[in-house]
Amino acid sequence: MKTLILVRHAKSSWEFDVSDKERPLKKRGFNDAHLVSNAFKDKVLAPDMVFSSPANRALSTCKIFLKNLEVSTEKLSIVEDLYDFGGESVINFLKNLSENYKNVMIFGHNHAFTSICNIFGDKFIDNLPTSGLVVIDFDIESWSVIGSGTTRLTIFPRDLKQ
Repeated sequence: MKTLILVRHAKSSWEFDVSDKERPLKKRGFNDAHLVSNAFKDKVLAPDMVFSSPANRALSTCKIFLKNLEVSTEKLSIVEDLYDFGGESVINFLKNLSENYKNVMIFGHNHAFTSICNIFGDKFIDNLPTSGLVVIDFDIESWSVIGSGTTRLTIFPRDLKQ
């Protein structure tokens, strides 16, 4: 059994003249990342390893989750392949994960993450929102044969707000 936890980066700011990779989070992004990570903390699903896109907005989101979930930064690896918007590089990355990892958490971007949720999960997601989290379980022993899984959990910021 393998479990994939996908988190789309939090809402980013366009107010600074920086490259796409360097865009920071907006205040709403920080707030939503804290909201979702704290809601997920109650689910008691600790990742064996965490991987993040090198983009500032994804890595900042990841660090908020790590802090709130009390996961050591020693479990964090920054992976260029997760700076992907189509999904092909992310899928190739997943298929090459070590078999030692049972629960993996990844931080990245749309449209890739919405596509991956719909390719592998059994619950249609029209659009994975910023700070959105999806957990998909796979009845497999090897990441190399990742295919149809079961969407166990979704946590979206809008569902947590009053």
